[in-house]
Amino acid sequence: MKLAIAQINCTVGDLADNAARILACAEQAKQQGAQLLLAPELSLCGYPPEDLLLRDGFYRVCAQALAELAGKISGIAVVVGHPHEQDGKRYNAASLLRDGAIAMTYLKHELPNYAVFDEKRYFDHGSEPCMFEMEGIRFALNICGDVWEPDTARQARNAGAQVLLVPNASPYAIGKQEARYGVVRERIAETGLAVVYANLAGGQDELVFDGGSFAMDCNGDLTAQGPRFEEALLMLEIRDDLRPVGEMAKALGEEVEVYRALCLGVRDYVGKNRFPGVLLGLSGGIDSALTLAIAADALGADKVHAVMMPSPYTAQISLDDSREMVKTLGVRYDELSIEAMFQSYLTALHPAFAGRAADVTEENLQARIRGNLLMALSNKFGSLVLTTGNKSEMTVGYATLYGDMAGGFAVLKDVSKTLVYRLARYRNTLGQVIPERIITRAPSAELRADQTDQDSLPPYEVLDAVMECYVEQNLAIPEIIARGYAEADVRRVVHLIRISEYKRRQSAVGIRVTERSYGKDWRYPITVRYQDNF
Repeated sequence: MKLAIAQINCTVGDLADNAARILACAEQAKQQGAQLLLAPELSLCGYPPEDLLLRDGFYRVCAQALAELAGKISGIAVVVGHPHEQDGKRYNAASLLRDGAIAMTYLKHELPNYAVFDEKRYFDHGSEPCMFEMEGIRFALNICGDVWEPDTARQARNAGAQVLLVPNASPYAIGKQEARYGVVRERIAETGLAVVYANLAGGQDELVFDGGSFAMDCNGDLTAQGPRFEEALLMLEIRDDLRPVGEMAKALGEEVEVYRALCLGVRDYVGKNRFPGVLLGLSGGIDSALTLAIAADALGADKVHAVMMPSPYTAQISLDDSREMVKTLGVRYDELSIEAMFQSYLTALHPAFAGRAADVTEENLQARIRGNLLMALSNKFGSLVLTTGNKSEMTVGYATLYGDMAGGFAVLKDVSKTLVYRLARYRNTLGQVIPERIITRAPSAELRADQTDQDSLPPYEVLDAVMECYVEQNLAIPEIIARGYAEADVRRVVHLIRISEYKRRQSAVGIRVTERSYGKDWRYPITVRYQDNF
């Protein structure tokens, strides 16, 4: 028999559009001879609905939309994910729509409650298997987190299943696809079931769903692979030996994955929230250059506005490189000097600052003037301000509140500085848009004469390595030192992490690309006296 995977881009709360996408996939799959369509987890309402799931009315609207969708399905069966209320309890569910009706409903067993997931806040656990037969093949359902634990798949096998259908809303992180393969192979080794895995594709706030739907046979061999970071209808044929065979999209390298994730995150955040475009401050540095390239690739040059705001400390090469880049990309570009405004601030503050030497205060004034100008342009024209800071800077607080942190969406919030350079070089392999000098010159905030980032920070190679150990791997200080990093550097970085939480808490939402971003999966107190020594 033939079945299809609807790898679709859903929007949370847009039930009409989500249902229309599922129905369109069903019609297309039917035309190509499929008897069954598998849609992703909670695809009817979008994922994650978060506290919408605490509202009674949301379940009623979802139930109505599900019934209406079922009434439009004919000539093909469809498995669709949706929230479900039953006997006073609430579930993450998937229903089989068949012959114009809801034939059966499966209730998710394993509710993830780690990283960005908090499903135990919203849902009750299901406990029963759900199996149905088509064309002589017995199918069972597991939903996303179910397949990450052994019991639910074993229960499906014990109920007589031959093929396991797994609708997912699995967000992207570096290395996530290989992790999915590994988990599914574990379930296959335990049960002998072939697996068909459907995943969402699209951006939702800080999360990006990378698609990558796939199938594996009962030996754990990959037999079909959908594309990444885009919508697709993946057609499969289940052969007599129960092998679900289909097309095989090419694997992607890490830089390609991350770059596409960032572009998709920007495109959907801007598009789904109906912003007319974006604007950002261009500095002549690597972070703003990469952010500009991503924005132009994601949205088109006509929706991007770059603003250069030189100060007395802005190098001529920064102006030259910025002008070259915007000309190459064809985006709107303005230069608004902050020199006179900066001097006005200094004059106004002179009596209050009398007797005190210049310090970081004057540096931050420049950043805040720039933030004010960007927000004024945003208010006037409705464009979304993209912040340009990276994860390394957010880790150690190397950013100015109400200055370079001012904005609505942080493209590089989960991208380390060393990865920023790798992504810039990757982007230039597609066509030279970032001037080489921006990549090779020493990074600088250009807020005082002859300034470089390393005046205030350890080398980024060291900072990023310690950050990965402490933030992403949860290693203790002695464990990081044991990996060969100087104790002084480790303690300095950890100290900066601890004292910078108040800044991170006020930062714009940003795209998650690692397993530990400064978003929903980072929940540290601001006021704390615990010392990290063990």
